[in-house]
Amino acid sequence: MKDLLRKAGRCDVEVESAALHTDEIGSDIHRGTRRELARHGIPFASRRAWLLDAAKASEYDLVIGMDAYNMADLRRLVYPADRPKVRRLLDFAGVDRDVADPWYTGNFDETYADVVAGCTALLEIVLNGQACAVVNVARNGGNDIA
Repeated sequence: MKDLLRKAGRCDVEVESAALHTDEIGSDIHRGTRRELARHGIPFASRRAWLLDAAKASEYDLVIGMDAYNMADLRRLVYPADRPKVRRLLDFAGVDRDVADPWYTGNFDETYADVVAGCTALLEIVLNGQACAVVNVARNGGNDIA
């Protein structure tokens, strides 16, 4: 998403990636994700997963989950008033399924395609002025492709 925004000339949009569970706190981007991003020429920097909480989620215009498990966790986590801004990534692209999970399959190219489809559709929302801050809640500590 950050790369798409940069290419669209939008440096005014904040994008974060967060975890919903503590098991990956402090972890960097998964090596499979790093390989896939490099393969597509998408720049990235080391980062450390951090835990999302309701107060932080309330600061964003959108809170994006990758799968049904994220969505269930997010609905429990966020303040009731923030539930309408919790969305599943592929819903933006009109696709009614979860982002493919490379953690179990090792198929990072399929995950990449899903994320690009969702983020490209989400970019249109941002470009139309409907969102300025987005938090992506990925699996595995916020380290999936985002």
